Amino acid sequence: MTLAVSPISDYLKSLHASLQSNDDGEVATYIPELGLADPGSFGICIATVDGQVYTAGDVDSRFTIQSMSKPFIYGYALHTHGMETVLKRVGVEPTGESFNSIVLDQVSNRPYNPMVNAGAIAVTSLVEGETADRRYDEMMRYFGLFAGRDLDIDESVFRSEHATGHRNRAIAYMMLNTGMLDRDPEDVLELYFKQCSISVDCRDMAVMAATLAAQGTNPVTGETVLEPDHVRDVLTVMSTCGMYDYAGQWAFDVGVPAKSGVSGGVIAVIPGQLGIAVYSPPLDRVGNSVRGVEACKKISHDFSLHVFDGRTDVHSVIRREYTAADVPSKRVRSMWERDMLADHGKRLSVMEIQGALFFGSAEKFLRRLTEIAREGRTVIVDFKRAAYADRTAIELICQTALVLSSGDCTIVFTELSGKEELQGLKSALEERVGSSLRVRLVSDTDLAIELFEDEILAETDFSLYDRILPLAEIDIFDGLSKDDLQRLSGVATTFQYAAGDRIISEGDDARVFFVVARGSVSVSVTVDGSRTRRIGSVGQGAPFGEMALLDGGKRSADVIADVPVICYLFSVERLREMSDEAPAILPTILGNLVRILSDRLRLANDEIRALQ
Repeated sequence: MTLAVSPISDYLKSLHASLQSNDDGEVATYIPELGLADPGSFGICIATVDGQVYTAGDVDSRFTIQSMSKPFIYGYALHTHGMETVLKRVGVEPTGESFNSIVLDQVSNRPYNPMVNAGAIAVTSLVEGETADRRYDEMMRYFGLFAGRDLDIDESVFRSEHATGHRNRAIAYMMLNTGMLDRDPEDVLELYFKQCSISVDCRDMAVMAATLAAQGTNPVTGETVLEPDHVRDVLTVMSTCGMYDYAGQWAFDVGVPAKSGVSGGVIAVIPGQLGIAVYSPPLDRVGNSVRGVEACKKISHDFSLHVFDGRTDVHSVIRREYTAADVPSKRVRSMWERDMLADHGKRLSVMEIQGALFFGSAEKFLRRLTEIAREGRTVIVDFKRAAYADRTAIELICQTALVLSSGDCTIVFTELSGKEELQGLKSALEERVGSSLRVRLVSDTDLAIELFEDEILAETDFSLYDRILPLAEIDIFDGLSKDDLQRLSGVATTFQYAAGDRIISEGDDARVFFVVARGSVSVSVTVDGSRTRRIGSVGQGAPFGEMALLDGGKRSADVIADVPVICYLFSVERLREMSDEAPAILPTILGNLVRILSDRLRLANDEIRALQ
């Protein structure tokens, strides 16, 4: 668990201070032990789906989970028994009644929903285990998975609940009479009272809520506790029933799935983003924490978390579009190659996708993809800025790729590797359309553009690449006399490298520079301390490591052979030694280098303008 310091922490502290003086409400006393809570205790905690935790106030105060346990035990029942079995015991309709009403659905004899006491007791009866002790262990194991640590119960609260829970006994025996319970009601109630008496703090509840926000995967432990389909069902019932007969007003004011407990806790879940937990014992007339409700209202408003705030806009799913004529690859190419590619670059379009992919956003970008495909072009779909893809989006993308692969368009999907949140999409594409020649998966967009350019050039005269380029045809030596070229040839060393060989390592001394005589090499840098990122490539006739001519410092990147490569190697020291007998060589090379670097800068500026 990572405790974060940020503007969010400052925001929570300010919010906590603004609500601390609100002394409305009364501490629950119908369970005597709850009446001992300090009415001034007040804590707020936010846990994100990637494990960041922000806190303010009394987040270490212990309290019992009470009715906030109901969504999680409902999730257990769905996971263990399946929806069909659970629906036989409890419905999903709001009641409009108090949470502890002694009432069942008159048609089905079921409790109305699992968020009221009757429904929660019916769900608790589904906990598996041959003995009471084993059922208790199973329940505690499951709650511990949600919290990311072992939990225990508050024995004093349990005894108080057990001694005063007569209304719950009436509910349980009524359900025994209607067939909703098939075990001894006293046995079920003992487990239910223990469930409500689980001891937690704000951090525990925020992590539990964040686990639901993360589609059932605990953001602290990384362990999957509940399947996404069951999380959806839990959150749906929380949305409609979680705040008792305040549920409608809550949906209007706050607009996120939530659950409260009479100990003073409130949890709220923002799917895909975060979980919120607030603890403050004084309750309003319907049994919800006064400060808890106000805190959630403010957070939802200030962070635009209401489900209908429209924060997910399908219109923004396509970040931008461009062609290979506007933004060529970072491959260093000759002038005639650039001229050739400028004429054909519009045959390749790049679509950059951003944000979450669900039905609406996926439909929009696939509609545009189909429009481009009708023109017979190659299309690169760049997922670098995509957040995730749900199963509907994955199915739509695969189906569209299958249809388009039967036409003249080639679809290339890039930036899927190494992104855990998009592995489902990557695996589905590999399985469903990976064998198609018209659908490809390439690691990064620049490489995909470069491969397209190579195909265009191959249509012209690929034999140019199949020979060793002489010094006289290399730009960096342009303007040298035949005699100087002859002298330069005498100090050049020719090396051959197999595909994958490392030619330069980051951190090496820069004492020589290279020119590609045949083949191509890739230039990569280290990011995040260990991961490598390809930043470009160098083709036939182009220099690399040429900064050795200027500063002679340390190498700033790795250079790897893409294919079998032949390179010319030149010692900078040897070139300087030749200055007396051939004074034009080094100034000419340096002048050409300045021109080449200026040309690269101009191309980079053109690319920046094209992407704005």
